[in-house]
Amino acid sequence: MLKDYMDENGYEIVDIEYVKEGSNWFLRIYVDKEGGIDIDDCSNISEYASARLDENDPISTAYFLEVSSPGAERPLKKADDVRKAVGKHVFVTTYEPIGGVKEFEGELLSFDGEELVVKTTGKVKKQYSIPYSKVASARLAIVF
Repeated sequence: MLKDYMDENGYEIVDIEYVKEGSNWFLRIYVDKEGGIDIDDCSNISEYASARLDENDPISTAYFLEVSSPGAERPLKKADDVRKAVGKHVFVTTYEPIGGVKEFEGELLSFDGEELVVKTTGKVKKQYSIPYSKVASARLAIVF
């Protein structure tokens, strides 16, 4: 239902999280679209999602619904997200060291579905080939 609405309107669900902060629960839906998301988009999605959630009531506890952009440091959750990030500055962590390193920040040079190639920045500029199966997390990174 939500996915159909998102697809029909050119939106993409980047991530969904249901978390407890203090005594409150939050259902957060991170969305994007080609050209970026704005406050009106978030409002429209929130209204639609809220109505569908009220109809089906899948969550029995009280919670706050938040719809927002994933931000400048957008997580790269799916292989397609990684593919779209080629040529951009990224931050990648791995489950185990690759060449003695578990954190990589730099330009994503390529991704073939099996392996990411990252050219790191900083003191040591080096190119790393990282098996996609070893990636713990990946996100876009801001360059200062």
